[in-house]
Amino acid sequence: MADRRSLITLTTDFGETDYFVGAMKGVIYSINPSVELVDITHHIPAHDVYSAAFILMCCHNEFPRNTIHLVVVDPGVGSKRRPIAVMTDSHTFVGPDNGVFSYIYHREQVNRIIHVNATHYFRAPVSSTFQGRDIFAPIAAYLAKGIEWRMIGEEIDDPVKFNIPSPSVAEGKIRGQVIHADRFGNIITNISSSELTEEQASGATVQIGTRPPVRVLTHFAEAQEGELFAYVGSAGFLELAIQRKSAARALEARRGLEVDVILH
Repeated sequence: MADRRSLITLTTDFGETDYFVGAMKGVIYSINPSVELVDITHHIPAHDVYSAAFILMCCHNEFPRNTIHLVVVDPGVGSKRRPIAVMTDSHTFVGPDNGVFSYIYHREQVNRIIHVNATHYFRAPVSSTFQGRDIFAPIAAYLAKGIEWRMIGEEIDDPVKFNIPSPSVAEGKIRGQVIHADRFGNIITNISSSELTEEQASGATVQIGTRPPVRVLTHFAEAQEGELFAYVGSAGFLELAIQRKSAARALEARRGLEVDVILH
């Protein structure tokens, strides 16, 4: 089968000080030397499947059609959790069946989900602790070469999904919750423009936990130094920040903390 130029992204919690990422790339290039690799991030917090799912949701559609997204955040490595490939109209996702593709299931048209069990495509021997190198990297490389999905496994209809909370909308108030905090300590909620229009946001205030309501601004420079404020971020979700400080640290904000938008 002739190689074709293709693109694989990599998202892991491996960091960059060990050999893990390099070994995965080596396996991919050994199978498909013509592939192009793009690192999304290797700094997902260790074992944090929810963060990996959020990061993938925010950036996968920025890549061209037919990109393969390889995601290895895998606290269940070596267990009976399944390796899977998830295929939509535009992209393919390869990784563990542990909920890391939950936002993809929720927001995209998924055509098929494959339980990858064709072991002759795996690197041998398969390590019980490094299946990113031995299973996921080879499968991504072979898919990038254009092998038929039927050759790697069987369709399933029961993937692991974590609950994706939806905001509630009542008269005069929208209630959501924290779903992520970025490296600057900005707090990201699940409230989007679907619930909060630009017109509503301009006159609203936002309350997180038991703190007093804060202003909704359009950009960081509007805020006073040290001020907690809300804004609609680049991913389309309502966020909270403190000018030049970590809001997540200052507020001890954790995933699931309630956030109320008070409409005026």
